[in-house]
Amino acid sequence: MDTVFFIASKLVGALLRPDTWIVIALAGTVLALFLQRTRIALWISSITLGLLVALSALPLGNLLLQPIELRYPANPSLDLVDGIIVLGGGEDARASAYWGQVQLKEGAERFTAAMELARRFPEAKVLFTGGSGALRDVAGADTSEASIAERFFLEQGIAPERLQLEGQSRNTAENARLSRTLADPAPTEIWVLVTSAFHMPRAMRSFGSARWDGLVAWPVDYRTSGFGDGIGWDLTGNLSVLQTAIREHVGQLAYR
Repeated sequence: MDTVFFIASKLVGALLRPDTWIVIALAGTVLALFLQRTRIALWISSITLGLLVALSALPLGNLLLQPIELRYPANPSLDLVDGIIVLGGGEDARASAYWGQVQLKEGAERFTAAMELARRFPEAKVLFTGGSGALRDVAGADTSEASIAERFFLEQGIAPERLQLEGQSRNTAENARLSRTLADPAPTEIWVLVTSAFHMPRAMRSFGSARWDGLVAWPVDYRTSGFGDGIGWDLTGNLSVLQTAIREHVGQLAYR
């Protein structure tokens, strides 16, 4: 059942991507022209052009994403930390394997924030969780996210005995369940959960469902700012934020 859910989530996610909508709109325009339905082709192309201009000039995705990012406060107060949980997603496993060195991508703040916390609390364990969330790796990944994370943390000076690595999970629900089993935390231990701000509500819900309560949320990798700051011309950036917002809203519904 977990594999079925994983595959279904990836297929639905692909259909929800704004760039998929653009391809569908272009295909509809071509089909309408082929069938000599000029009026329909004109309507589809005009609506698509109008939406693309609006998305290029205005950060419309911010309106959907920022309420999610505001769910948990940034930089909460910490006095004692027994463990730090880092969710995968900030590394590029394939590029890292190809070039033979750790390559980080959008979401790299998950790693940098975890390192900052690890230095502040030198006795805390560092648990990284992530196998591969790519559909092509459904039968098994050649290089896991955890293997890249292990190399990163060791290169940054984290002692091997502090590291706990979970490299089988494919999504947030599995992150939570498998991490809970690996860490087996005592009820009195204080653990910090580090992930992107937009992903934090779904992650906290998943860890709660895995019976790991009392985690301190440490959101990073914010994708939004003031609405006025995003006004300009940035189609790819605005599409990326919109895609993230749609994915998280749908993901939260699915996880419920």
